[in-house]
Amino acid sequence: MSAGLGTLPRVIALQGATNLRDLGGYATADGRRMRFGLVFRSAALAGLTDDDLATVGALGLRTVCDLRGLHEAERAPSRLPDGVTAVPMPIEPTVGASLRDILERGQATGEDVFSLLAQAYTAYATAKLPVYRALFATMLEADRLPLLFHCSAGKDRTGFGAALLLTLLGVPRATVMQDYLATNGLWRSERVFPPGTAPEVAQTLMRAHAPLLEAALERALSGHDSIDDFAEASLGLDATRLRALRQKLLE
Repeated sequence: MSAGLGTLPRVIALQGATNLRDLGGYATADGRRMRFGLVFRSAALAGLTDDDLATVGALGLRTVCDLRGLHEAERAPSRLPDGVTAVPMPIEPTVGASLRDILERGQATGEDVFSLLAQAYTAYATAKLPVYRALFATMLEADRLPLLFHCSAGKDRTGFGAALLLTLLGVPRATVMQDYLATNGLWRSERVFPPGTAPEVAQTLMRAHAPLLEAALERALSGHDSIDDFAEASLGLDATRLRALRQKLLE
């Protein structure tokens, strides 16, 4: 289990992957609660062991939405239980080339990396919203749940997606942030940095940062009178569809 709201988030421990958790259990402002066992988030699933496959299989997943870029997914194909439908929803890591460049030059600072991450989060909240629109549309399709969505770390692309979903369901911002920051205690990376990489650079890159998510959510919601208005205008969730999503996922 993780620090946070009591025993939330509910974590599924694996040998070959980390940061896999059920998004259920979070309370909304109007007193409802997200159902357990319907929507999960995680880091990449390429390293699952046979025992892990059995553990993941026991979740009853029907759909796994992969937010990794196409080359990321090709380099590390997911291992999934039989009967699970994989749905590519690529969000290409557009800051990757810039990041590699500053790391290889050995001139990167923590501020440089934070700035690159901020650019990525801005993209999630603007140009990449159609991907999240597709994710939520998939959740509404018949026989798609339980559903898991993930990227490489389950930190940024997945973190923003989880934050959007919880926000749409009416979960308070403070709780949304706690779920997002839980990654810092759950994700374990095997990334190897170039020799001489400053510790602050590695730490900045490998952590979830509350200001990034706060700014991205504010950017996405700006210009809209309400969450419901944003949902319809930017995510294709009119009143009927948003109500259906809430009915599916809340108790």
